[in-house]
Amino acid sequence: MENSLIITAYFIYLPLMLVLTYFVADTLFKNGQVFMMDIFRGRLEIALATNRLFKVGFYLLSLGVGLFILKINPNTLYNTQNVVEVLSYKTGGFSIYLGAMLFFNLYLLFRGKKKTRQNHPSTQQG
Repeated sequence: MENSLIITAYFIYLPLMLVLTYFVADTLFKNGQVFMMDIFRGRLEIALATNRLFKVGFYLLSLGVGLFILKINPNTLYNTQNVVEVLSYKTGGFSIYLGAMLFFNLYLLFRGKKKTRQNHPSTQQG
């Protein structure tokens, strides 16, 4: 029974981790494109390339962390309640990580926008 609980937990956690990562990445980088266009002063090619690089880095870090915390100690799974508790702990921790990454990326975008405004004061608006 212990092995089937671990396999069940993995089959729940892995797709959940992938869906959360995809949702956050898609939302962040679809909306981040506007900031990139502003930061790179309308140069579409470099804005899109930089946005894609940020997205790849986000995926690599997020999937890496999600897989890094994948291991479940078989001694902690006695019944379905333990599976739910372990999954909520792992999913909650991973969600906190994704939220921190989201805010870190927003920080970088706003910092880039601020630097652009400092370097090109003529683009500042009233």
